[in-house]
Amino acid sequence: MVAVADHAACVKINGRADFTSSVELKKLITELWQRGYNRFTFELCDCVTMDSTFLGMLAGIALKFIDAGNPQATPLELINPCPRIVDVLENLGVAHLFRITSGPKQGNGQFEPLAKCGETRTEIARTCLEAHQTLMEIKPENVLKFKDVAQFLAEDLKRLEVSENK
Repeated sequence: MVAVADHAACVKINGRADFTSSVELKKLITELWQRGYNRFTFELCDCVTMDSTFLGMLAGIALKFIDAGNPQATPLELINPCPRIVDVLENLGVAHLFRITSGPKQGNGQFEPLAKCGETRTEIARTCLEAHQTLMEIKPENVLKFKDVAQFLAEDLKRLEVSENK
């Protein structure tokens, strides 16, 4: 779910934040950033877990935003993450890329469903691979956790791209 106002966007994540919504969310954030939105808030009070693809995608976006603007700014804010998600952020070495806060729920019912973009298997594989590569670049210890996943994703992506070009 997403709500936008005054060059700020608030995304409410319900349930699992995983690879199935990563492509759509990445496209939305990129489009809004290009249209001048410069603050992104993620309401996580109802988010029970975040997989490595989703987290790596968010970290990659945070890095791009930091590179594009003020390195002191953190345009991605995570509000009300559960302790489990905070632990994952810290263990994977990406917590510093976000402003992590807690407070009243955001959005007040102004949310609309995120539009489905009909992503292809190739787009999903590419997003998953990029997310895991980002996590490995940010923290070298993550290489041990994700090198096999990244290798599988790279091989899958190559296979999918060959199939598309036939």
